Amino acid sequence: MFPCSGTVNRLARGFLALCFAAGAASASAAYPDRPITLVVTYPPGGTVDVVARLIGPELGKALGQSVIIENKGGAGGMIGEGYVARSKPDGYTLMLDASNFAQNPALRSHMNFDVQKDFAPVSLLLKVPNVLVVNPGSSIHSVADLIKQGKDPSHPVYFASAGPGSAQHLAGELFNLLAGTQLKHVPYKGGGPAMIDVMAGQVPLMFASLGSSWTHIKAGKLRAVAVGSTARSPLMPNVPTIAESGVAGYSSYEWNGIFAPAGTPKPALDKVSAALTRVLGEPQVRKQLEALGADVVASDPAQLSAFVNEEIAKWTKVAHTAHLKLD
Repeated sequence: MFPCSGTVNRLARGFLALCFAAGAASASAAYPDRPITLVVTYPPGGTVDVVARLIGPELGKALGQSVIIENKGGAGGMIGEGYVARSKPDGYTLMLDASNFAQNPALRSHMNFDVQKDFAPVSLLLKVPNVLVVNPGSSIHSVADLIKQGKDPSHPVYFASAGPGSAQHLAGELFNLLAGTQLKHVPYKGGGPAMIDVMAGQVPLMFASLGSSWTHIKAGKLRAVAVGSTARSPLMPNVPTIAESGVAGYSSYEWNGIFAPAGTPKPALDKVSAALTRVLGEPQVRKQLEALGADVVASDPAQLSAFVNEEIAKWTKVAHTAHLKLD
């Protein structure tokens, strides 16, 4: 007796499903079988680019394929982000991004992609704390000094930043929110000019990235008052955190993470994440990153997803309270 046509159809569908599953498994096992493009959302020469060029070759070795670094800077990372969001989700386009990934949604009403829906998290690479720095001749020697002066409306205290909506700007506004101060923002066209004016005493202070300010701190051109990390920095063990200095809950980092387009197969994401963990565990890589003031993290995709969601919630609250919008 021959099986009925319904049974034949079910058998055929089952056979095709097995074929597709076998093909997918084979493709996952072969990944990657060609070079991978790592899109860097900032121009060459900056810290994000330095990190990419440090880990890119090592990631290529770990995966057995070359990693091609492609800079697509502009609009606070959104040029590169938009490009990657529209890229084919096959595991061959990755993105190295920074703090603005979670800050732009808090500051901009009109974006042509959704950071929580259009990207697949891969790994949080590192976090670099922002540090409260002042001119060495400043009368601000502690967070308590700054809070006292920052609450006096008759003598406003100004802080410099790399520009409106920058990580340094938001770090200062977070301080205002949690400490109840009224620090006034002075935006510059870049972190370099801002830091130069703080060193010259033109502006009293800045919530600078430890990576960019560490050289000047060591040289005595800036004085570190407190660090924005949740624990003291190994580079400055005698400098307290802002949180332990009386501003409970304060934490402010500039960070780097790896993302892929949404829909990228999970086996590819997991393979890249595992490779990054190995790369960031290499002593020579870790040493170079720590020299930039970085806390090396090397998270899995789920941990990066949770971190980004927390960051978006935090900066959305800060932007709302400070009435910040960049549109």
